[in-house]
Amino acid sequence: MDHGRASGTGPDAPAERATSVNRSGCRPPPAHGHRRGDVMPSIAPVRYAVVGLGHIAQVAVLPAFAHARRNSKLVAVVSGDRTKRREITRRYRLDHAFSYEQFEDCLREVDAVYIALPNSMHAEYTVRAAKAGVHVLCEKPMAVTVRECRQMVTACRNARVKLMIAYRLHFETLNISAMELARRGQLGELKFFTSSFSMTVRRGDIRTRRDYGGGTLYDIGVYCINAARNLFRAEPTRVSAMSVNSGVKSLVEIDETTAATMQFGDGQLATFVTSFNAADVAAYRIVGTRGHLHAEPAYEYAEGLKYTLTIDGKRRTKRIGKRDQFAPELLYFSDCIRNDRQPEPSGEEGLQDVRIVEALYESARRQRPVAIRSFRKLVRPTSRQRISRPGVRKPDLIKVQSASRD
Repeated sequence: MDHGRASGTGPDAPAERATSVNRSGCRPPPAHGHRRGDVMPSIAPVRYAVVGLGHIAQVAVLPAFAHARRNSKLVAVVSGDRTKRREITRRYRLDHAFSYEQFEDCLREVDAVYIALPNSMHAEYTVRAAKAGVHVLCEKPMAVTVRECRQMVTACRNARVKLMIAYRLHFETLNISAMELARRGQLGELKFFTSSFSMTVRRGDIRTRRDYGGGTLYDIGVYCINAARNLFRAEPTRVSAMSVNSGVKSLVEIDETTAATMQFGDGQLATFVTSFNAADVAAYRIVGTRGHLHAEPAYEYAEGLKYTLTIDGKRRTKRIGKRDQFAPELLYFSDCIRNDRQPEPSGEEGLQDVRIVEALYESARRQRPVAIRSFRKLVRPTSRQRISRPGVRKPDLIKVQSASRD
């Protein structure tokens, strides 16, 4: 699940069985062409299936293929809901629509899948796709446990398929600009990073359920964690956290609000607060010895982004209008498939964030700091990954609503 403020993945869990049909009403012929897992001819578009038709898929992922047609083609969807399959297939003129029970049939028709399922389902569907020789672009958080993340990495490595985790801000112009400005030393020596990410989640939303991998750190905390790691170009050595619940019944299974601190090796600190029961905020601040940068909105995809830079008392603001942040992921990942390049953000990137999330929850449970094992990250996002596409118009939604309560 990807969770900017206006986002949300509906509980599009396996349901009834349905028959896969093509537009002519006939059962589709078997796939042909190159062997899945091999390097693709550079002229051939990568054929995708979007797995899960919750809010994020409908409002962002499916429309993004219009801006990624250079190398990516949407050919199928997978959903447990008959109405979603029928209406989405008609809207996007797709060749195939599958139920979850037909997932293996789907894998015979595509080169890659975009997994937009509940967090608890990421590992299973990634492993199944890999075993079929199909490349995987998986929403964040990568999975619920480090063990699941490792299973995903191993399955994709053994099958020689690409695995990328959908950190859309690794390709977003304003975010890349802010991070590189800070790392070039314009703020002086970097000292600390602070962030706030909160929203009021609808009662019964999937991210409030423990069995689906709900919780504020999984849902929105990964943005704060990932931003700090990429800013400092380092990994935390020790973390601590405190979680609180005010008694809201709909949030009893997960943490309502969590405050976290991450300590980095060069004396740098990152702190953040995440909440499912507070006003909408999505911001971060980078502070150095000469100045500071405040980004707000910082993590959104449904609106434009902005930061204010203050150096030696002088301020300037940079803003960018709404952009399609999902088409760049598709364009980049498809190029990695066609040119046999390892993607960044990789499975290892997603695994590290989940490892930190687990440590933070452990710290909150034990009420003490938790040490993090050393982790050497060789590849980080750079300006070379910047890709910009115009914003998309929000489509009519089918049996789904956003996570955030209006």
